Amino acid sequence: VGGEQISSIGRGLCVLLGISLEDTQREMEHMVRKILNLRVFEDESGKHWSKSVMDKQYEVLCVSQFTLQCILKGNKPDYHMAMPTEQAECFYNNFLEQLRKAYKPELIKDGKFGAYMQVHIQNDGPVTIELESPAATVDPKQLTKLEKQQQRKEKTRTKVPSESSRERNAPRSKDDPSASSGAEGDVSSEREP
Repeated sequence: VGGEQISSIGRGLCVLLGISLEDTQREMEHMVRKILNLRVFEDESGKHWSKSVMDKQYEVLCVSQFTLQCILKGNKPDYHMAMPTEQAECFYNNFLEQLRKAYKPELIKDGKFGAYMQVHIQNDGPVTIELESPAATVDPKQLTKLEKQQQRKEKTRTKVPSESSRERNAPRSKDDPSASSGAEGDVSSEREP
């Protein structure tokens, strides 16, 4: 940061953390568990994908990276899904605290939140794994019978066509305004030059 080295680790994981508007304590806890238990290291006999960072007593370097929440609109990055700075900083600090509680605090390092940083990563393999917190969907095993029935009804409703098959198959004239090819006024196909 600013030409000064503020943090470094030896062998371990470099975590680039993108915090979404939708992230909650539940997602944070999931990510902490996944990061610490992810088996990406080899064991003593050289077998790959056998040991976690905790098994090996390796270090973890965390870097907050809002750009991971980027959505491209044409060729322009849009960061509206990233959590706003003040909230994200609190979330990030809580994330670090959770990692330190679950592991060895002295083995958890971090960058400087919100700072422009030069991050140098020597990536073995190279191995890069994208972790996503689970979606807000409920585990089907936990659904009650009534909830399952409701879901089936909703699925059935979405499959019902909105117009009769006769209307769908009837030819449309050139004068029919609903017979558009979609080329005019179709905002979903806008392209940025």
